[in-house]
Amino acid sequence: MTARNINAGRALKLWHDVNLHLVRDDEPDLSVRQMSILLTIYLEAPPHTVRELAKKLGVTKPVITRALNAMGKFDLLTRRRDEKDRRNVLVQRTVRGALYLERLADVIVDTAQASYSS
Repeated sequence: MTARNINAGRALKLWHDVNLHLVRDDEPDLSVRQMSILLTIYLEAPPHTVRELAKKLGVTKPVITRALNAMGKFDLLTRRRDEKDRRNVLVQRTVRGALYLERLADVIVDTAQASYSS
C-alpha cells in the first residue's frame, strides 16, 4: 500500500498510532488547535502575527493568545512586538519548537512506513 491509495481506515489508524506515540512520550501534549498554530508558524513563511493566525484558523485573537501562552511555556515559540507596527505581535520560531516538529515528522514517517509494510 502506498500513501496515494491509503483508505480511510488506514488513515485513521495512522492518526491514532501517531497520537498514541505523542501521549506516551515526554514531549508536551498539544491540542489540535495548538498543533495547527505551531505547524503554520513552522511550515509557512514568516512573519506571523496573532491577527493573521486568528484569521487563518477562524478564531478570535484571545483564543490564539491562550494557545501561544501554553506553547510559550514549553519554549516551542516566542513572541515580540513588531517594531514597525507596535500594534502587532510577531510569533517566532524557536530551536526547541523546530526540534519538536522534526521529531514529530520522524514519528509520522516511521509509523506510516510500519503501517504500509503490514
